[in-house]
Amino acid sequence: MKVLVTGAGGMVGSHMVEKLYERGDEVYGIWHKNKVNIEEVKLPIHFIQCDLRYGDGIDQVIMDQLPEEIYHLAAQSYPTVSWVSPSETIDVNVNGTVAVFEAIKKARKYVDASYNPMVVVACSSAEYGESLNLLEGQGEVYVKENTELLPLHPYGVSKVAQDLLAFQYYKNDQIRVIRARIFNSTGTRKVKDVCADFTYRAVLAEQSGDYTLRVGNLSTKRAIMDQRDLIHALLLLAKKGRAGEVYNISSEAIYEMREIIDYIEEVMGKTFQIEVDKALLRPTDEKIIVGDITKLQKDTGWKQRIPMKQTIQDMLSYWRNKLR
Repeated sequence: MKVLVTGAGGMVGSHMVEKLYERGDEVYGIWHKNKVNIEEVKLPIHFIQCDLRYGDGIDQVIMDQLPEEIYHLAAQSYPTVSWVSPSETIDVNVNGTVAVFEAIKKARKYVDASYNPMVVVACSSAEYGESLNLLEGQGEVYVKENTELLPLHPYGVSKVAQDLLAFQYYKNDQIRVIRARIFNSTGTRKVKDVCADFTYRAVLAEQSGDYTLRVGNLSTKRAIMDQRDLIHALLLLAKKGRAGEVYNISSEAIYEMREIIDYIEEVMGKTFQIEVDKALLRPTDEKIIVGDITKLQKDTGWKQRIPMKQTIQDMLSYWRNKLR
């Protein structure tokens, strides 16, 4: 079938278009600024450059192709960037989401009134924010989908808006939509997260012989999953998820940031000198982030399959090849 992925230039999006093509689909990938990952995709994907904030481009793609599945992954996805550029973050994430749904409505009006795609929207665990800290204070860590949304940064606020916009398009326009609240994921092609930063710096240290590693807060805890497990969950939700519902997608395993360094040291057979860099510390931060995935598992049968050590090993190999 025809499938559309927005944010195809991102880490998850670039891997997802490959997976969909391997599944046998005709794949269309929207990208805007980041072409680095696009250049690594060697398959005949229909890549289209388009700024979703301006609806003409996405209107044309959806009305021309009428994709049966749409994975809306495009976003300004970095909390740290959202503090520096809050307006742009809100603009990209909120107006980009509006544009996708409005394009579906236009396709129904002008092309095919029966057009009824399944839309999976990549929402975020950042929507929960302070609720995660409050739960920890009560002795609970696994946050459920009905937990109050109290985001701690503009990025989190933008994802709440995106989430609720998707819900209202489901209620008011009967567009089939799945809201996927994605917790931490990582893997090859990832940048600006702890695993990507640590593995990248570790390979640089390996090349230079200076085994010093700059870090931020190593006491925070995160449930981190491999991007391959995340993509598997998104594909299952498109097939088996209940339209209009929201689902957490989270690793069940929780890692303290210090443990990520332990895995790197184990894989590389080296010991690093750790230096805390104040520039890498956030003004506010959730102490622990992990989602209850009972609903996801019940409706789709999803299981996490890839262990962290394998993810780290693959990321180190990726950076070695890229920096060679």
